[in-house]
Amino acid sequence: MEERHKKILQRNRTNLVKELDPSRLYDLLLEKRIFTQDMIDEIKSAGTRRDQARELVRDIATRGSRAFPLFVEILRETGHLSLVEALQEGAPLGPLQPSDPPVPRPVVQPLPIGQFMPFMSPLDVDKQKIITPITPIQKPITTPTPSPDGDFLKPRPQRVRRDSIQSYKMDAAPCGHCLIINNVEFDPRSELNNRSGSDVDRERLERRFKELNFIVEVKTNLKQRQIKHELSALSNKDHSPFDCCVVIILSHGTEVSHNRFPGAVYGVDGLFVPVQHITNYLNGQRCPSLQGKPKLFFIQACGGDEKDTGFEFSPEDELAPSCGGEDDQTDAIPMSSSSDSLSMSDEPDARATLPTPSDILVSYSTFPGYVSWRDPRLGSWYVETLDHVLAENAATDDLVTMLMMVNHEVSQNSAKGLYKQMPGSFNFLRKLLYFQAQN
Repeated sequence: MEERHKKILQRNRTNLVKELDPSRLYDLLLEKRIFTQDMIDEIKSAGTRRDQARELVRDIATRGSRAFPLFVEILRETGHLSLVEALQEGAPLGPLQPSDPPVPRPVVQPLPIGQFMPFMSPLDVDKQKIITPITPIQKPITTPTPSPDGDFLKPRPQRVRRDSIQSYKMDAAPCGHCLIINNVEFDPRSELNNRSGSDVDRERLERRFKELNFIVEVKTNLKQRQIKHELSALSNKDHSPFDCCVVIILSHGTEVSHNRFPGAVYGVDGLFVPVQHITNYLNGQRCPSLQGKPKLFFIQACGGDEKDTGFEFSPEDELAPSCGGEDDQTDAIPMSSSSDSLSMSDEPDARATLPTPSDILVSYSTFPGYVSWRDPRLGSWYVETLDHVLAENAATDDLVTMLMMVNHEVSQNSAKGLYKQMPGSFNFLRKLLYFQAQN
């Protein structure tokens, strides 16, 4: 399929998944030889209508150049007129010509041994095979159906679909609650610096998750007990009408002892809350209305006081790393009482643990034990990149894939021309998670 047609499908993926009824398309997809029966059966095994629609859109992008116009023709014939209009806005299509009738491939029967002419070259043998009348062998045809381009496909390996590779239901309106805790101004007695630039992070994430159809609530400058109170209030809400819940914490962080997830985040009073306690507020026992639903935690804070200087490498296919600003600050304070000239700001980040870890993902701005960098004017590396990746890819990619994109982009930065940062996540999701995204 042409690249421009793939991009049109990507831009319209959300509407296609939402409105498409795959069961009405299967016969025509076979008739027009876009898919084989095996491919149709595989799509049907995906599960729900939305899962089948998502798999169909994915697979059709792998077909030949005529697959896109034929797909639009099928949508028109099955009454998906709004989808036809949306797809044609990106690539106006004239009247579609009916596909050429398939040319049957002759089944060649090997000649019996001894019938080859003694002085016949291999090329002559091939010619003789073509022009000699051949009686077809009556046997099941195992040759894959040709694509709309006429090219024969290699047999596709059969994938065993399990629940773990299906997708979470994410079509509630609104999708769920999103709590953002933004700690900027700290009590001088806490010996924690104010977090300049955190308001930029808060504005980015508030706007982004509203666009992803979440109910966003922002709390600023909370003490330890207030953080616990807000998490408890979120836990006590009825999440039955919703499909997901998100908690975002922007603060100083530190390392703490833990039995599952590491780390902690600070209140503005200098007292911290372990991340594993934060996740426990939304687990299945404490918040039954979120059982089986994804619970996402994004932590912009440090995981320790180590500074990563990286290592030298020169792969030809990598871009040159970008550089952070000279004024970049960390979200960590060294564990000792003294601080060097580079530890100007925030505290080490925490890593959490779960008693019931299913359906939970905790995304950290930095690798456990290391500082997390933040520009006082532009915000943190992690949040800026996360916002950008969600804006560009939420309509087409699942959350875990997008977090890998964040990892890669942040790893290309360097603070003061020397220090690096590596985000990461603890992923206990059981299915793929696709946000509701505007095309």
